[in-house]
Amino acid sequence: MRCSFAAPMRDPCNEKTFQTSRHLHSQEPAAMKIAYADPPYIGCAHLYRDRPDYAGEVDHAALIERLERDYDGWILHAAATPHSFAVLAPLVESAGARWMAWVKGFAAFKRNVPVAWAWEPVIVKPARKPVVSKRLVLRDWIQESITLRRGLTGAKPEAVCHWCFEMVAARPEDRLDDLFPGTGAVTAAWQSWQRKFTLPDDPLPDFPQPDSARRGRSRPGGPS
Repeated sequence: MRCSFAAPMRDPCNEKTFQTSRHLHSQEPAAMKIAYADPPYIGCAHLYRDRPDYAGEVDHAALIERLERDYDGWILHAAATPHSFAVLAPLVESAGARWMAWVKGFAAFKRNVPVAWAWEPVIVKPARKPVVSKRLVLRDWIQESITLRRGLTGAKPEAVCHWCFEMVAARPEDRLDDLFPGTGAVTAAWQSWQRKFTLPDDPLPDFPQPDSARRGRSRPGGPS
């Protein structure tokens, strides 16, 4: 006796769902727009009054509104002063961003200030969920000494910038806008961080570069 087996019937709905799912998983991750904001800290804008781009105190409420409106993720440096916390806390809470910390292994000591200002808040709104990698251990703090002889008060060390890029869950194909360029240290750090995704002998990919047309006030090192 010969047996026959009918071919299974194809469900067009399931087939369409499978194809759509396969297509989605094969797509490259979408590039994000990320902002790096390192403005004059609240109450410290006077430290930059001699710069040609000086424009007085920064309206941080307007700044955070812009970050939320125009970017998928953002980084904002701030000072660890009571006034700074009072202004920023409600703005950060409404944005759903996270408070992190840059702890300075070496910080500036000032006369008549017995307890040095040796840490700063770093506020981060991730563009996507951070991915654990071999580049660094993901913590909501970093210990790194301040920069010396960088030509501008408060210039951020490369390691701090790299940590910020990891905290905001950046990818090398993303676009980073340095809203307060200052010395250009953030842009240089972004480019060196992008190179971590290439092999030593590989040519540097044509990553999108930051919007150099944006100019603004450079941020101070706060009370420290």
